Amino acid sequence: QVQLVESGGGLVQAGGSLRLSCAASGRTLCNNGVGWFRQAPGKEREFVSAVMWSYGRTNYADTVKGRFTISRDNAKNTVVLQMNSLKPEDTAVYYCAASLRNYSGGRIDRYDLWGQGTQVTVSS
Repeated sequence: QVQLVESGGGLVQAGGSLRLSCAASGRTLCNNGVGWFRQAPGKEREFVSAVMWSYGRTNYADTVKGRFTISRDNAKNTVVLQMNSLKPEDTAVYYCAASLRNYSGGRIDRYDLWGQGTQVTVSS
């Protein structure tokens, strides 16, 4: 059974950094798109960033461009989201997701596998 497990969330002050990891077990992600989404209380889940594993193409939401960086670690079958210059509005539960359809865009319905989420809280 395939599982995605996120780690690295926590509490940080505005301007600080956090590093989220998404580890896959049960299958390799080398042919998939892997994305990060987030959901703040009372809001819909939104796209943050994604990477097409096979050739490394990345996508970012405008709200995080220049502050967040997504990357992949082939050896560890892991995708990392480095978040710098964090703002209080980045506070949310962050979810890792994998698309089995060679997709790395921002549409939630194109992602087939989801992790359980990790809380990120940015204090002002």
